[in-house]
Amino acid sequence: MASNKKWWKNSICYQIYPRSFCDSNGDGIGDIPGIISKLHYLKELGVDIIWLCPVYPSPNHDNGYDISDYTAINPEFGTMDDMDKLISRAKRLGIKIIMDLVINHTSDEHEWFKRALAGDEEYKDFYYFRKGNGNKKPNNWKSFFGGDAWQKVGDDEYYLHLFSEHQPDLNWHNPKVYEKVSEIMRFWLDKGIYGFRCDVINIIYKQSLEDGATNNGLVGMEHYLNTEGCHELLARFNKEIWSKYKTFVVGETVAVTPEDMQLLCSEHRGELDLGFFFEHMDVDSRGSKWYKKKYYPNCLIKILDKWQNSVDYTANYLENHDQIRSVNHFGDTEKFWRESATMLCGMNLSLKGMPFIYQGQEIGMTNGDFTSIEELRDVESYNAEREMAQKGIIKCIRRKLVLNTSRDNARTPMQWDNSEKAGFTDGEPWLKINSNKSFINVEAEQNDENSVLNFYRKMIDYRRNSKALTEGTYRKVAGPRDVYIFTREAPEERLYVYCNMTSNVKEVEFYGDTIVFGNYKKENRTEKYLLPYEFRIVKSNI
Repeated sequence: MASNKKWWKNSICYQIYPRSFCDSNGDGIGDIPGIISKLHYLKELGVDIIWLCPVYPSPNHDNGYDISDYTAINPEFGTMDDMDKLISRAKRLGIKIIMDLVINHTSDEHEWFKRALAGDEEYKDFYYFRKGNGNKKPNNWKSFFGGDAWQKVGDDEYYLHLFSEHQPDLNWHNPKVYEKVSEIMRFWLDKGIYGFRCDVINIIYKQSLEDGATNNGLVGMEHYLNTEGCHELLARFNKEIWSKYKTFVVGETVAVTPEDMQLLCSEHRGELDLGFFFEHMDVDSRGSKWYKKKYYPNCLIKILDKWQNSVDYTANYLENHDQIRSVNHFGDTEKFWRESATMLCGMNLSLKGMPFIYQGQEIGMTNGDFTSIEELRDVESYNAEREMAQKGIIKCIRRKLVLNTSRDNARTPMQWDNSEKAGFTDGEPWLKINSNKSFINVEAEQNDENSVLNFYRKMIDYRRNSKALTEGTYRKVAGPRDVYIFTREAPEERLYVYCNMTSNVKEVEFYGDTIVFGNYKKENRTEKYLLPYEFRIVKSNI
């Protein structure tokens, strides 16, 4: 059996959304050869692991998260030969690949589901097909994407889909599903990838199909969230597959508490290595992501502090392909764009746990320039707009709510230079490119010593060489409202981390002896105050 030491614990993980990263053939869609062409850029940034969003064949009803073949490559992205080259060339540079694994559901165009629809009883049992009762569906569950969670396919037959109707849920009560998915995992691990990011992994096992109560706007969640059957599956995956390879497995874990996360990720239980939680991303949500309340930095600080104290090792992130850009969410895109982008970088890379960076975050990319819903491509956004219309919300308000929160805000093409197509493609990009590519782009920032990109590079390098940041304990320190102060401490190194999360100057009591890192120039710092969105690390001579 292969050694499975926690090699990943001091790593930096970079998430790539292939469709929007780099297009090599001019069709307007990013691809695997495009990723290969940027590997040296990622190496220079300081990346250890690439989390690759789905590159499998898919009809793209949910941009690749509806998979029609788990052991092939979508021709839009290239070939299996391209994928093999990506794995080997990344490995040569010391970069490991983990792949998105979507096993709560398949595409409705997957061969398993097509055979199920054709009446093959063996494959019907791969999914949840149930009889209704007249016009009454098998239960009252709701979909994460809005509407009911059941799609009618016969006179009185339905199948379960917790997401789009094009994403039928797999039936994990069927041992043949486990066998098939195990083969898929081994196929990719044998190719040389180092693990998986498991999509909505803590809802895959439905304990029962009884009617449910409303929970966070969803109905039925108590029957499939963090079930004992899910824990048993994860432990079995780990024991029978993941532990046989040198893997790192991180789960997208929805609606979890710190206590839930400890059960999913504690080392002694042998399930996941890490899990993504969402509480901090919902800090300004009114029960639904589409309806916002005022953002208060102090609320974010309390949430982060709670998770830092409650979980052994956290997956630290501030944006991804499903969330708006962090500088829009938690910073200031106008007056203090650079300062807030770099402060958020410093905070994320100073917390206890493993930092995740989403493509474009390292250059301070902002939300999309969308002016109409028609410019979007995201199925969730269209479903949300339709539900808002059914509730009687007027069109201009619907437009504002959807454009502010759409997942496409983080999916606009990567801005490599200031050319018309931002260096992303020679063709017509699949999604609108931001106009601020004129100054937010890799080429311009590489040549600017004070850029967001070069701050990320320096911060990653500093973190890599700091025992306190990679291995140390965490403790929050009292400070003014909306200022996050905490220590990271190893036996021979104590650091005080200061994050002013506002556009105001804040009077602060400073601890420690020497400023070793920050996002303001030395001549601009003060001894008693933190400037707007200022980030500092102060070292104590212990």
